[in-house]
Amino acid sequence: MSDSSLIELPCPVIARVAVPTPLRRSFDYLLPSSLLLDYPALKPGIRVLVPFGNRELTAVLLELDSSSLLEINKLKPVIRILDSEPLIPAHLLSLWLWAAKYYQHPIGDALHTLMPAGLRGTAPAQLKIRAMDKKKSGAEHAYPAEQEQLLNPDQKTACDQITQALGRYQGFLLDGVTGSGKTEVYLQAIAQTRTAGKQALVLVPEISLTPQTLARFQQRFDEPIAVLHSGLTTRQRLNAWLAASSGQAGIIIGTRSAVFTPMAAPGLIIVDEEHDSSFKQQDGFRYSARDLAVMRASAEQIPIVLGSATPSLESLQNAASGRYTRLRLTERAGSANKPRFVLIDTHAQDMNQGFSGKLLEHIQQHLNDGNQVLVFINRRGFAPVLQCGDCGWTAECKFCDARLTIHKSPPHLCCHHCERRHPVFRHCPDCGGKSMQAVGVGTERSEAFLQSCFPTTDVIRIDRDVTRKKDELERLLAKVQQGEPCILVGTQMLAKGHHFPKVTLVAVLEADSGLFSADFRGQEFMAQLLTQVAGRAGRAEQPGEVLIQTQHATHQSLHILINQGYHALAEQLMQERQHTSMPPFTHLACIRADAINSQAPLEFLMKARALTEQICDKQHLQQRIMINGPLPAPMEKRANRFRQQLLVRAHHRQDLQLLLSTLSLQLEGLSSQRHVRWSVDVDPQDMM
Repeated sequence: MSDSSLIELPCPVIARVAVPTPLRRSFDYLLPSSLLLDYPALKPGIRVLVPFGNRELTAVLLELDSSSLLEINKLKPVIRILDSEPLIPAHLLSLWLWAAKYYQHPIGDALHTLMPAGLRGTAPAQLKIRAMDKKKSGAEHAYPAEQEQLLNPDQKTACDQITQALGRYQGFLLDGVTGSGKTEVYLQAIAQTRTAGKQALVLVPEISLTPQTLARFQQRFDEPIAVLHSGLTTRQRLNAWLAASSGQAGIIIGTRSAVFTPMAAPGLIIVDEEHDSSFKQQDGFRYSARDLAVMRASAEQIPIVLGSATPSLESLQNAASGRYTRLRLTERAGSANKPRFVLIDTHAQDMNQGFSGKLLEHIQQHLNDGNQVLVFINRRGFAPVLQCGDCGWTAECKFCDARLTIHKSPPHLCCHHCERRHPVFRHCPDCGGKSMQAVGVGTERSEAFLQSCFPTTDVIRIDRDVTRKKDELERLLAKVQQGEPCILVGTQMLAKGHHFPKVTLVAVLEADSGLFSADFRGQEFMAQLLTQVAGRAGRAEQPGEVLIQTQHATHQSLHILINQGYHALAEQLMQERQHTSMPPFTHLACIRADAINSQAPLEFLMKARALTEQICDKQHLQQRIMINGPLPAPMEKRANRFRQQLLVRAHHRQDLQLLLSTLSLQLEGLSSQRHVRWSVDVDPQDMM
């Protein structure tokens, strides 16, 4: 990219810009001399207002040139220049353009996505917001209350290695068992970074973790902390973005999109729970925040720490190949011991509302000892199936290949894939029978049943339904932290990173869903989730116990997981992936298409396959590219649209990129693409 800011500007001056459109290309505009007089030193990364069709859009300047492939007299002029200095530093602009190319996404839309909403819309309003917000950083101020903890030898070694790398790029995999004190390592490494006058960026996978992480950081650091996540208002996000980019906030904590936030003095990046699939954007600009964070650290020549008790197979492979330095934390911090695992074969037990008698006895025992119990079931609602007891009819979503879930409060049926609601059937639509039955167990039903079994104990449900209300999650977690005996019932919201010192029993009601998943990552995800939720047990002085109910008590993967641990199972899965040429031993892209018409996505992807084969022939990639499909998605119909997938794999990343960059442009030109929605997902995390 040429930087024309320090040389005499040519005439005519062409502004090459990225416009937020679905087209994979940049656009040329004329820069009027009147604007050049006001802004003589234009640099890439500033915003400009340009005419596009019958609209005016905010675009990002990529470069200045003296020539265009189009006739000069056909170019439209730039309407207004919106910034005197680039919003995006040059090295980050280069990186984000690389990311748009790597993830095969239109550059204008990608750059539009990475900027806070307050800088995207109609220009005059944005200028007004910036003028106001420069006076007010929007960063959260803290109060010091927590002192540094004494590190054990493993923690100290990890912290020392990270801080010795300050000022240069190095990738670290902080591989520590649950409760091993990874956060304390982060905190002390950040303290050293701040002492050196540099900023730290901390990425967490979910909003639900942000308040807890923020509170811990506020208790440790007496300085502004910028917070970025999707639950903020446009003004709050913009304030935090400006506080980070100006250097006013020394610590930035955020979810996936915070990876795009400029830092005035970058010093350290931390990705907590790096294995979590929510770091991958699943629609639009399908980037991986974890992988971009690594690329960013390399570009800014700063260390990055990827932390997890259950590292992804990709990160384990990167550590094994020497790309990352692996830092092991093998012991729980303080006096905590690893929990004891017990498998409960539900075939051999009398079951009541999804609970075995053995499990209920253990719950009672832990409550009698004055402790807390966590019951994990990864299914919202009262029951997953409404069924007619006379003819076997089940309530299904008209718009998805899925059953409707029963909710009791308020009573309704809901599809958890398209969120459409339906009144509860009182009579069977097929036979008219009245014996409608709720089959299976969800969090709502478990909560009601446990409250009836333990009437004097607080039963606290934590799932997406009860935490929709603002600050409700914080209120419920604060109640748990008071330490009184209680039973927590919840989904994977409870599995991630929470510290519950009084929880001594974790019960997993159904451990089987990932064992037979259509997604090749199913067992990896299952092992990560079970290990993470089990890690909530026995994190303080009291010993922990994990009871896992399963219909497949003899399954080899479950036995490896509970007897030898996550890493032993990960090693077995790694061998299977290598044998079947799947990631991380190959590089994968999923080309998806969907339409209201069931044939349209299939026909589109058949053409995509034919084009893929032609490109492979032309570029001599036949032996290096593997093609599967098109095939229906595991859930073929979703939100009233039929979905098909085409999978493309390569042993070398550059071969896959060479194919995809050509294929994407050719697919854009197909007339049939107007009848389907299609996308390219590079390094997909969710095959469903």
